[in-house]
Amino acid sequence: MQLLDGKFVSEKLKQEIAVEAATILEKTGRKPHLVAILVGHDGGSETYVASKIKNCEKVGFNSTLYRYENTITEEELLKKIDEVNQDPNTDGILVQLPLPKHISADKVTEKISPEKDVDGFHPVNLGRMQRNLPSFLPATPYGILLMLQEYGIDTAGKHCVVIGRSNIVGSPMSILMARNTNPGNCTVTICHSRTPDIKKFSLDADILIVAIGKKNFVTADMVKNGAIVIDVGMNREVSTETKSGFKLYGDVDFENVAPKTSWITPVPGGVGLMTIVGLLKNTLASAKKEIY
Repeated sequence: MQLLDGKFVSEKLKQEIAVEAATILEKTGRKPHLVAILVGHDGGSETYVASKIKNCEKVGFNSTLYRYENTITEEELLKKIDEVNQDPNTDGILVQLPLPKHISADKVTEKISPEKDVDGFHPVNLGRMQRNLPSFLPATPYGILLMLQEYGIDTAGKHCVVIGRSNIVGSPMSILMARNTNPGNCTVTICHSRTPDIKKFSLDADILIVAIGKKNFVTADMVKNGAIVIDVGMNREVSTETKSGFKLYGDVDFENVAPKTSWITPVPGGVGLMTIVGLLKNTLASAKKEIY
């Protein structure tokens, strides 16, 4: 068993991003600029946004955070997004999810200009991704691809099973692993909550990507020997063992599954750190006008 070490890979790639950001500053007199919008005070969202802002500073990006209370109307939020869309000094926009129930996440996502959609959720970017055209890729799947690439893992011809079908991870991940690219060229099966006997499929997986949002959902008897296991789960539970008062668990029972695998991501220290890198890479590409 070997670790797919998100901490090691993310630090290496962030150093490379910082070099490119410095070059952009030297050539244009401006830094890549990411705008984040946070509505409400969800603990997880606060943590994620703070990490994104901190990492922007680390790689030499400018960042701006707009904070709003849960009482902001949908119309007010859409108006703010439109304002940022028009700002020529903004390269990337992200609106942290989840949003309050009275605000449509779909309307918000579609309001963001595709040219600044560094989260990769706009239907235009998802459509371009499906057609294997240049696009901003959803940050978490992008981060997973970067990790596989960095470790030189050959995915061609492998059976990839994705557990979870969310628009943020599972669905785009299944498309990316099937594309005629490297990493990619897999035969892909996607499983979800309505799939009977998920174990039947997971046991056949050469590459198992788990994004179902349930602590320790995948157990040792669901994984074949030598499989590559990528755990996207970020399940927070109250804990007295950590300074933060919370402890993170993956969707995979790491302790018992790890000995059976050839490669596996830890939680924390795996995919979560690579998601930030995917976001930074998209923002850098936007600043360089590489996509549009």
